[in-house]
Amino acid sequence: MRNTTGYRLLLSLFLLTATLAAAPNSGAHRRTSWVGSWAAGQQIPEPQNALPPMPGDFTLRQVVHLSTGGNQVRIRLSNAFGTAPLRFDDVYVARPLAGSSVDTATQRRVTFSGRTSVTVPAGADYLSDPIAFPVRPLANLAISFHLRRMPRRQTGHPGSRETTYFVNGNHAAAASLAAPRTVEHWYFLSEVDVPAARSHAFSVVILGDSITDGHAATTNGNNRWPDDLARRMQADRELKNVGVLNVGIGGNHLLTDGLGPNALARFDRDVLARAGVRDVLVLEGVNDLGGLTIAHPVSPAEHARLVRRMIASYRQMIARAHAAHLRIIGCTIMPFVGSGYYHPGAPTEADRQAVNRWIRAAGHFDAVIDFDKVMRDPRHPDRLRPNLDCGDHLHPDPEGYAVMARAVRLSLLR
Repeated sequence: MRNTTGYRLLLSLFLLTATLAAAPNSGAHRRTSWVGSWAAGQQIPEPQNALPPMPGDFTLRQVVHLSTGGNQVRIRLSNAFGTAPLRFDDVYVARPLAGSSVDTATQRRVTFSGRTSVTVPAGADYLSDPIAFPVRPLANLAISFHLRRMPRRQTGHPGSRETTYFVNGNHAAAASLAAPRTVEHWYFLSEVDVPAARSHAFSVVILGDSITDGHAATTNGNNRWPDDLARRMQADRELKNVGVLNVGIGGNHLLTDGLGPNALARFDRDVLARAGVRDVLVLEGVNDLGGLTIAHPVSPAEHARLVRRMIASYRQMIARAHAAHLRIIGCTIMPFVGSGYYHPGAPTEADRQAVNRWIRAAGHFDAVIDFDKVMRDPRHPDRLRPNLDCGDHLHPDPEGYAVMARAVRLSLLR
């Protein structure tokens, strides 16, 4: 009996010690969890899309369109492709008004570990402290910051379809910028997060090329297909706390670097590292298919090799997503015969059909969104529906993007 009693006493002391040791960390369960509300895939801007040379210091004011809302925000600055540390000073968030103007009554200063400036190492992103700044779903957010000099290599997102304002000097806190220069690109911004609600809160990342990035969408109109999907989800009681993160990059490939890193090279940064991600949708591959024969015809063996390599790339994404406990949903590649850029012929169309058969087949992706089925012309299934074609026979128009968003069964995301 003495041994049993001693064992019980030792066990009780052990459990008490373990409980006391865990007590300082018990607040971890009360720490804020975050969900991505906006994001952009990062790349090295091409020369025609880079910020022009700026003598001395300058201010950037950029507007982003959120998907889900919350009572706080935090922002992720990016120096992912920089070759040297990059200092950000006087970072502010505010509700945007017309042009470069912001509502200064809503303006809040952004801090980083309590400081009003931060130096982001080369190749890195940097999260801000939480900011007490309530935002509604589908709201716009203005982000302003001051840079002391133009970095030698910029990090950005050329396909913003949103106006960015910049001026010399430090005017990050100004109500409006005097005679600003403008571009339609984002720079040094990777993500905006909001606190996760208690139920049904996560983010959906959409990995894609220019069709996801929104080629032919309206500047400042927020009518890319992921924007339309976010609006549908906000109308759904079970999905209103879900963020939609568009990490499409125009010209992106599965297999080779083009405009931005290839999809596999950026998968970890643009998908796995996003806040609160649970699902990833993949719409990639049309540029690989079209690019194979853009210069000249190739042999049947080369066509077969491309299809094998594309499928292997999808398999890699599926494996990485599942290792991170994410669901991954495949999207079929839409037709593009008639494209004046790629001039696809019968062998390229056969490649597209082969890849789509694999995407649709059971046992690969966790689910499938069949964009090919809803966007193809019933009379000419190797072409986009004429009423949804922006005119280049490769990209939809805004109505086409709305049709794509409606093709996503919301039950997949509940």
